[in-house]
Amino acid sequence: MTRCLLVFAHPLDGSLNARLAATVEAQARAAGWQVTRRDLYAEGFDPRLAPQERASYYGDPPATLAAEKAELAAAQVLILVFPTWWFGFPAILKGWFDRVWAPGTAFDHSPGFGPMLPRLNDLREVLAVTTMGAPAWIDWLVLRRPVRRILRLAIVKPCAPQARLGWRALYTAESVAGGRLARFEATLAADIHRLQRRL
Repeated sequence: MTRCLLVFAHPLDGSLNARLAATVEAQARAAGWQVTRRDLYAEGFDPRLAPQERASYYGDPPATLAAEKAELAAAQVLILVFPTWWFGFPAILKGWFDRVWAPGTAFDHSPGFGPMLPRLNDLREVLAVTTMGAPAWIDWLVLRRPVRRILRLAIVKPCAPQARLGWRALYTAESVAGGRLARFEATLAADIHRLQRRL
């Protein structure tokens, strides 16, 4: 059974992001995947890197967030659902990367502080689903998709170089109409079916 970790990062239960998270979760469960859902806001996840976590960054990892780290290490598929704010990750999701994608879990330090040594060997697919208030041309042409670039090159590639990144952005999301939303959700369903065929 495919092990899927779904991480949701939006403070409002009735948000568009919540609807999209429910869509991909339902599709993943319908595909027969074992889905673990983490709702960072609902769980009160603390995004702040604790002093002891940073102090031990190059030593023995502290025994913090053991369940979250185990879920990440075991995941074959990671689905992230979040809004893009100020062309960046929400602070709570950035903190999840800071604290859960930690040495000893997502990567190891190499001797002499060379390139990171990946540890997420089971992770095969990452699907990022995000909403933006901006139109697509600003993200693509002006800013050159910074969130996607950071996720792909600075987070996933060093820790799970074999994983493929799927990226779905719903632009001008504050004025999305029913038809466009339905098409976007159909695309997400197709994404899950495509991942199922590849796994």
